[in-house]
Order: sequence, then C-alpha cells, then structure tokens
Amino acid sequence: MIAPAIIGFGGGCHWCTEAVFESLKGVSLVEQGWIASGIPYNQYSEAVKVHYQPAIISLADLIAIHLYTHACTSNHSLRQKYRSAVYTTTPEQIRSCQKAITSCQTDFEQPIITKVLPLEHFRLNEEQYLHYYLSNPDKPFCQTYITPKLRKLRQKHDQHMK
Repeated sequence: MIAPAIIGFGGGCHWCTEAVFESLKGVSLVEQGWIASGIPYNQYSEAVKVHYQPAIISLADLIAIHLYTHACTSNHSLRQKYRSAVYTTTPEQIRSCQKAITSCQTDFEQPIITKVLPLEHFRLNEEQYLHYYLSNPDKPFCQTYITPKLRKLRQKHDQHMK
C-alpha cells in the first residue's frame, strides 16, 4: 500500500473540520488539534491534519470540500482562532493548492480568503476531544453545527462520502 499524503486544513471549529474529513472515502486518518505556520501565521489555530490516498480522493477535491464546509470568504473577528488555511507538507502541494482554490472561486460570490501556508507545527488535541462527532453525535453542539454541515456536504459531494 502506498503511504498516504498529508495536508492540513483550518477554517472553523476543529471538531467540525474533523467530522467533515472523517466522513470522506480515501481519508485514512484525521488528527485534530492546532496548526502554526511561519510569521505572521505562527500562532496556533484550530485545524486538522488529514492523511489521504490521492488515488481515491484528490487534493483538489479535498480543497473544494474544505472551502464548501467553512466560511472561506468571511474575514470575521475570530479568524485568529479559526484561520482559513490549507497547510502544505510538501513544496509540490503549494502550486496545486493555489490552483485548486483559484478554480473554486467561481462557486463563491465573495473572494476566497483561504491562505496556502506551510504546516510548520502541529499540536494534537487531548484524547477526550478526538473524534468528537463520532463519539458524541447526539450532543447539542454536534446536532446544531456538525450534523447540518454533513447533510450539506452529502448534497454536494456525496460521491466522496463513506
């Protein structure tokens, strides 16, 4: 078996982002926590590291799903905590990510603000919060925020969902 590729995503609550990527075919592992990049993006922000099989799901599809499942055009006041970003782990990913984001722009009325940044530091969340949605689907937070997001995802990207 070919080793999975790794990419990071941030944009909203890491519980939500984790649930989105855990629901996808070709994703073998989602590590939920915080990611920091270089200056001026060196403060940790909620994010996930996604291990995926490019033969099953493409980087372009992962990026489209990411943009579709968080407020990728909103530069709101909590962007420091919820940085809208794709965190690359190889130099080859940078151009691919930028191209995929540009390609998705036609799906949005406002400009996409999502940054393409190198993944420099990752800190895993505490064990009790990992796989949050899978462990707590009936909790109010999950019912209010994550379940509707997954329903919306199924409507647009069902072919990629488990």
